Amino acid sequence: VQLQASGGGLVQAGGSLNLSCVASGKIFRVNTVAWYRETPGKQRELVASITHGGSANYRDSTGGRLSISRDNAKKTVYLQMNSLKPEDTGTYYCSAEIVGSRNIGGTRTVRDYWGQGTQVTVSS
Repeated sequence: VQLQASGGGLVQAGGSLNLSCVASGKIFRVNTVAWYRETPGKQRELVASITHGGSANYRDSTGGRLSISRDNAKKTVYLQMNSLKPEDTGTYYCSAEIVGSRNIGGTRTVRDYWGQGTQVTVSS
């Protein structure tokens, strides 16, 4: 099982980016997926999350500028980021709780996975 994050880039303040997080491998179901931001000298912080059923939560400081969504058939979660600010700069990681396909013993494993991170840089 792998998570692949993409969509980051360099944009000017006020611009937009749409990040993607794709899960692949022997997967039965992708449960809650979350996006985190990491900046130098700070702890990785939760930005937004979405459950399998589509319930979304956002960090208070995002001020309605972010929208998280998912396509369960494609095992993909998106983070639309609008009106970007320089303080949005950082490396964005996605994390997901994934239920694996049945193994030889007939059981499924449930564990958390992390993507490799995608860099978002917002210039002023």
